[in-house]
Amino acid sequence: MKGIVGAVAVAVLLAGAARADDKKIDPDKLVGKWELTKSGSNELPKGTIVMFTKDNKVTVSIMAKDMKLDISGTYKIDGEKITFTIKMGDVESTETNTIKTLTDDTVVFVDKDGKEDELKKVKEKEKEKK
Repeated sequence: MKGIVGAVAVAVLLAGAARADDKKIDPDKLVGKWELTKSGSNELPKGTIVMFTKDNKVTVSIMAKDMKLDISGTYKIDGEKITFTIKMGDVESTETNTIKTLTDDTVVFVDKDGKEDELKKVKEKEKEKK
């Protein structure tokens, strides 16, 4: 009987470890240009472009009416959490979100209020081969 209980305990631990591995975030997938397609928070307009670089820098390009605003900062990924630090003038703002989904084509961030923002990867057009 102890052998069966032990085997079940090991199986449960291994299943839990496999699920934890499934939630690992690959930071390299985030690198690139993304377009905001769905905004749960409505803080940023749809069409906002977010650029993530390998050296943990982020640039947000917002088009509002006939004006373009570029905001720069940094980001850090820790497990499923992503922390953005943006500095505008003398004011520094930090926000931590959860990465709900990160694939080659889509990223979904969830803020502290449970509101989701979805971004789609912007595909660079391939140069025509002659």
